[in-house]
Parts: sequence; C-alpha cells; structure tokens
Amino acid sequence: MDDLTLVRELAADQAAPTDRARAVAFARLTSAIGEETRGGGEAPAQQGPLTRRLVFRAAIAATGTAVVAGTTLLAVRGKGGEEPRLTALTAAQVLRRAADRSRSDSTGLPIPRDDQYLYAKEVIHRVYQRDGRRKRLVDECWLSVDGSRTTRYIYDGRVVDDEPSRHKVIWPPLQYAKLEKWPTDPERLLRVFRLGRKADPAVEMDGSAYVEACLFLRGPRVMPPGLRAAAFEAVAMLPAVEIDHDQVDALGRHGMRISYPGTSYSLIFDRETYACLGLLQQGTSDRNGTFSDAQAVVAQGVVDRLGQRPGG
Repeated sequence: MDDLTLVRELAADQAAPTDRARAVAFARLTSAIGEETRGGGEAPAQQGPLTRRLVFRAAIAATGTAVVAGTTLLAVRGKGGEEPRLTALTAAQVLRRAADRSRSDSTGLPIPRDDQYLYAKEVIHRVYQRDGRRKRLVDECWLSVDGSRTTRYIYDGRVVDDEPSRHKVIWPPLQYAKLEKWPTDPERLLRVFRLGRKADPAVEMDGSAYVEACLFLRGPRVMPPGLRAAAFEAVAMLPAVEIDHDQVDALGRHGMRISYPGTSYSLIFDRETYACLGLLQQGTSDRNGTFSDAQAVVAQGVVDRLGQRPGG
C-alpha cells in the first residue's frame, strides 16, 4: 500500500465532528461559582462576590505531524522493521504538547507591580445562530493588578469603568506574588481549579474545573515559570475532554479545538506549534439569541495608568 492510499483510508475512517449542545451558560456558571465560599484544600481562600472576569466578548512536516482532510495526524514509529503509521492526536496529547511548548515560550512581559494594570486587546468574530449573521468586535481592558484601582473595559467602542470595592474578589488572581504560591504539579493544580473540593462521582466537578482553567489561561496574566504548562496538563487529566481537529479562530487561522461537554468554552491550538490561539465561547443575547464568539488576544502588556497602551 502506498503512502497516499494509506492517508486517504485514515482520513475516511475519521468520524465527522459532532456539534455538542452546550447547556451551561456562562452567566449561570459564574453566578454559581460566585456563591461558593472559596477555601479548603489548596485553593486560595476567597470569599465574597467575584469581580467581573475578563470577558471580552499539507504534507508531513519535520515535527512529525500532518494535516490531512482537516485531521491532525501523528507519525508513530513502528516496531522492528514496520513502517511508521499515522494516528489522530487525542485531546490529552495536544494539551501535553501545548504544555511542553509553553515551557520554552515567553510572553516577554515584565512582572507587574500591584499598582499597575494588565492590558489586553482582543478581536472577536461573532456568529449569531438564529440567522448566521456575523460581526467583528474589538475589545480592550485595563485590569487593576491588586484590584485597588478602577478597572476599565471597552466593549465595541463603549467604555465601562468598574470601580474598586473591598468586597470584591479577583479570581483567578492577577498578582504575581499570589500566583507564585500556586502549585505547578498538574494534579495539585487541578484541585485548585476544583476550588479545593474533591471530585465526587455524584457531582459534576470536572466541567466547572475545566471552565476555571479556561478563565485562568485566557489572561491577561503574567505567570511564574511552569504554571501555564501545569494548567494545560491539568486539563489533560480530565477524561471527558474532546477534540475537534478543524476549528477556525477569530483571525481566520485553522487549529484544533479542545472542549468539555456541557460547557460554553473551548480552547483553540495551532496544529503545528501547539500554541494556544484563543478561545471559542457560546453566549446568549436577549435581543439576538444564541451566538458563538471566536476570540483572540492581539496585544497585551503591563502599563501604569488607565487608557495607556503598551509602547505608548
């Protein structure tokens, strides 16, 4: 059998991606999490309402991967004199490769002081499911690192200032000193994403842990060495994570989507480099019904004041 015939047969055996219903709306989830007293286990002790989260609305290569018919394939060495075979990557394999990449990757951002702001600019490609209408949005934010100063969001040109309050809790934290206390062991970090509670077969904990991990990875956030990699590896430990081998991000780049059944978030990864390209989020509008947002951060930095952009 020649190589091209083998590739065609492998592609033909791949099941078409399914459109799983995402029943848990983001607003309901964050509301439920906000009602919990954060404490116990290894989760940082937190109590009180959550502050507003950062919610902006092919040929075989030298790396040993190939993209054929929308599927990412991995070349596996055969035993003895057997020829190498191709197999589809699993969600856990993609996440572990993303972790390996992140260990040698750097945002180049300085460690922020508590009196500074984390800035991010995000492009959103929104599709309304009711009529297929598409919309491109550009959002920006200035997040007070320690929460003691006004945080600013710009949603599609509309400026919203969120005044500080001693009753608000920033979760996941933005302060580098707090993140340094987080474990870089994936199993221990998964317990943090479970908010310190042990997994209970009678209660669906993995879905909420997955969403916590997505919010943590989304940023903007300057992480200590190894913490981002541990977050990817923690998600890889969730047995129900799924993969869609052909997903387009907000900038039109094709990648692989990692999702968890019943949640409204997906992570998108580059097929060759395993870099995290952004997120896909499901939402609902009273006026326009259900929509999906493909989101990609195009600029981020650490700045000294509201309205200041990196380099300006």
